[in-house]
Amino acid sequence: MAKTGYGKRHAGDETPHSEADFAHLSARDAEIATFIAVGAAMGHKAIAAEHPRYGQQAVRTSMGRLIEAGHLRWIKEHLTVEDNSMRWVTRTYWSREPRSPEWWAEFVRERHGRDVTDQYRPGLARVDEETATEAEPEPAPEPEPEAGAARDTLARLRAADRRLALSERDCRALEPLAAEWLARGATPTDITEALTTGLPEAVTNPGGLTRNRLENKMPPKLPKAPGKTRLRARVTRAVMICGLCEEPETTTELVNGLCADCRAECLAEEPDQVVPGVVPDTFLAAPTRPEAVPLRADEVRLAAGFAPKSRG
Repeated sequence: MAKTGYGKRHAGDETPHSEADFAHLSARDAEIATFIAVGAAMGHKAIAAEHPRYGQQAVRTSMGRLIEAGHLRWIKEHLTVEDNSMRWVTRTYWSREPRSPEWWAEFVRERHGRDVTDQYRPGLARVDEETATEAEPEPAPEPEPEAGAARDTLARLRAADRRLALSERDCRALEPLAAEWLARGATPTDITEALTTGLPEAVTNPGGLTRNRLENKMPPKLPKAPGKTRLRARVTRAVMICGLCEEPETTTELVNGLCADCRAECLAEEPDQVVPGVVPDTFLAAPTRPEAVPLRADEVRLAAGFAPKSRG
């Protein structure tokens, strides 16, 4: 998965998932399409490092064909931030449904002017670059009151004033209210004073009176600690780039999201040229040759302290 704020994003609304989603793709392309999760890092090297069957070249070719089929696009967005700083961000957008080139062109046009305050992070968007900045750490949660402190405070009321001798049932029922007092910064002493001050001479329903005072005298919530306000950011320009070499459409012609060279590279290996069940060595994450199996077996035997198997 990519760092928070990066990775693959959905391009828009889609129909419900079905088994026929990738029926128009070759078996390998469909497998790669299914493997890539939302939020995944979209570089072919990163995907190949995690995929159990295919190496970099296989993933790169399949990603190119997913672009050609209308499932995937790379878009470079120019962001202008509220502090007048500017940066380019490269994003990958995914559609489970194959989209036409016209649909994607309109999608790029609609990116202009979009408010992306909650989507951008400082630095560049390519997660494999050292300049990419991690997401800002979440603020540490406020410490919760000590377990049982609220109930103990209620149980000790009888010692402070016999008129508020609560039963076990009363203590359990009123514990959430007392716990909320503690969460809002009150101390057990504050609660005791608020509940026992100004009591009538006779208290016939200590549980009901205690509930009434806990609810009506509840202190206000503590103000949140001042945090860093995220600056607003807006897309001021968006251009489509080749999904494999990242050449922008402003400098080269893109056909179905790919430049001519990258498109020719991906289409050179037609799906029907691939023998079912046979994966070329150059496309495997770890190439395997039949003659290498006995050699590897001997290596394992030697490592375990056994003699290599003799072969005639």
